[in-house]
Amino acid sequence: MSQPCRSLVFNMNRCCTYLLSILTIALLAYCLFSPCVSTAAGQVDFEAWLEDFKKEALADGISRKIVDSALFDIEPIPRVIELDRNQPEFNLSLGEYLRMMLSQGRIDKGKRKFKENGPLLNKISTRYGVQPRFLVALWGIESDFGRLTGGFAVIGSLATLAYDGRRSAYFRKELLRALRILDQGHISNARMKGSWAGAMGQMQFMPSTFNDHAVDFNGNGHKDIWQEQGDILASAANYLSKCGWESDQTWGREVRLPKGFDQGLIGLKYQKRISKWQALGVRRPDGRDLPTRDLLASIVRPDGDGPTSRVFMAYNNYRVILKWNRSHNFVLAVGFLSDKIKGY
Repeated sequence: MSQPCRSLVFNMNRCCTYLLSILTIALLAYCLFSPCVSTAAGQVDFEAWLEDFKKEALADGISRKIVDSALFDIEPIPRVIELDRNQPEFNLSLGEYLRMMLSQGRIDKGKRKFKENGPLLNKISTRYGVQPRFLVALWGIESDFGRLTGGFAVIGSLATLAYDGRRSAYFRKELLRALRILDQGHISNARMKGSWAGAMGQMQFMPSTFNDHAVDFNGNGHKDIWQEQGDILASAANYLSKCGWESDQTWGREVRLPKGFDQGLIGLKYQKRISKWQALGVRRPDGRDLPTRDLLASIVRPDGDGPTSRVFMAYNNYRVILKWNRSHNFVLAVGFLSDKIKGY
């Protein structure tokens, strides 16, 4: 090959290499700074995903007015993804979580709310068969009695999580249900605020939970779990009732295990009558006998088998609260707060 030809080829290679470098940098910048998140269907930009979702929502019967207005100009929220990867119920020890959730101020406030709402709570308790102290405790743990309901736009949060690849199918369904709540007129999009995960109102209901359990207790035609006290507490009671709540039982109690206790018996999959646990050496923390009422119970130890790990006997209502939130820390916070409210 002649010198001019070699020179031409060399310069062309240098040019191609330079252009390839520029394109590579541009592609990296696009993926870093554009809404480019991996979904179950692979890499797709958010705008294309949103257009596809709008078609699904319309086909599901959501009005075009709601689809166009609620989904107008939304974008993925990076903070939502960050919080989804770091949930305190599952990342804190039981002791850390209880210290965070059961301040003396919250306990005192719970006692006040219990008294202030006495007539309403009794009316709801009679209808749904749930003790008032548990409703107040759930209210306190979920939102500090309505003070901390979340400042995220529910539609934006759910769209972010539906677009993200980790649990996209679940949150896509929740987004559809949230749009239906708007379409039914229970709340406006501007007022539909909640947690980063799309949990709404003072009891932090997901849209599917709202759909299945929210009630219009005051009969005004709206299920208002954001501001209407009767709807808020009755919706929680309806949820627990439908999940199998036993009105004549508590949640459980702390216990201690004897030396040499069979560790294979720990966990919710094992249930025995209290008398059987008594025969196996399980006792109250102070060494006294267990209650004589022979309920079915399981032994749970949320923090594992460490020397300082606390152990609990879980009754049926413990399992019901666990359906509300699949965190043992959460269940125990509700149980302990309910005991403090009642003065146990």
